[in-house]
Amino acid sequence: MTVIYDRVALIGLGLIAGSMAHAIREGRLAREITGHARSAETRDIAREIGLCDRIFDTAAEAVADADLVVLAVPVGAMGAVAAEIAPHLKPGATVTDVGSVKQSVIDAVCPHIPAGVHFIPGHPLAGTEHSGPRSGFASLFRNRWWLLTPLPASDPDAVARLSDLVRAMGAKTDSMEAAHHDLVLAVTSHAPHLIAYTMVGVADHLRRVTDEEVIQYSAAGFRDFTRIAASDPTMWRDVFLHNKEATLDILGRFTEELFVLQRAIRMGDGQQLHDYFTRTRAIRRGIIEAGQDTAAPDFGRVASSGNPAPALPSGSGHG
Repeated sequence: MTVIYDRVALIGLGLIAGSMAHAIREGRLAREITGHARSAETRDIAREIGLCDRIFDTAAEAVADADLVVLAVPVGAMGAVAAEIAPHLKPGATVTDVGSVKQSVIDAVCPHIPAGVHFIPGHPLAGTEHSGPRSGFASLFRNRWWLLTPLPASDPDAVARLSDLVRAMGAKTDSMEAAHHDLVLAVTSHAPHLIAYTMVGVADHLRRVTDEEVIQYSAAGFRDFTRIAASDPTMWRDVFLHNKEATLDILGRFTEELFVLQRAIRMGDGQQLHDYFTRTRAIRRGIIEAGQDTAAPDFGRVASSGNPAPALPSGSGHG
């Protein structure tokens, strides 16, 4: 592989940044990787496992002389981090993020980006339910989409260079407007997460079913809900607060669909249920044919002990 950036700075050292570090090092895509995390414990772990070439105690130190800065922090923290690093950004550098929401990140970060620095928002649609510096692995992004939402004034060469890095890490890239991104992700990730949290909450509150029964007799569908509901609570709190309108729109439509199914069940309308499930089954087949999951049992996500879990589409730890 060809070196794409001399120095890459990772701000936040969880699953996504950690996987980027592994993928960049494996492909020799940068000459140096620096990193910073707010938590001293996280920084210590990152140093212990050699996640980056150098780990700094401040974000300002980590971004000094970096050609690419990646903001891999919760959406709600993006603005504060951008303000902190702004005076220390190298002229001509590119700043990107990996947040699950784009318009609010643009609104929070853009005012702090100095002239001559390129801000290109991004979102890798990959994740697992695991988090922290030990959770990353180089293959996380392979065959997954990494969406970019360039601004109208974004430099085409900077966008192309970032796209080259994303593809070199194994991902597929596409570009779209931020508002459209947020609507698409509300359908494919944000609302499903909220529904998963709700379903697990229902099981927790349904006292006629014991905790032992829920755990012991969980069928595949509920197991998958619990996997999704195990995702990072801080990240998902921020996602819903910062993509409020699109998520509420999709939840309203979901409620309408649910009422339709409730009525069909109450009225014994088997034909309507069969037709509905046939249409939705076709969407599942399309996801498999697009290579975004497999038809294997247990959702294709069985991982042997000691091996990282396969990468999942967005909405499994990283929306």
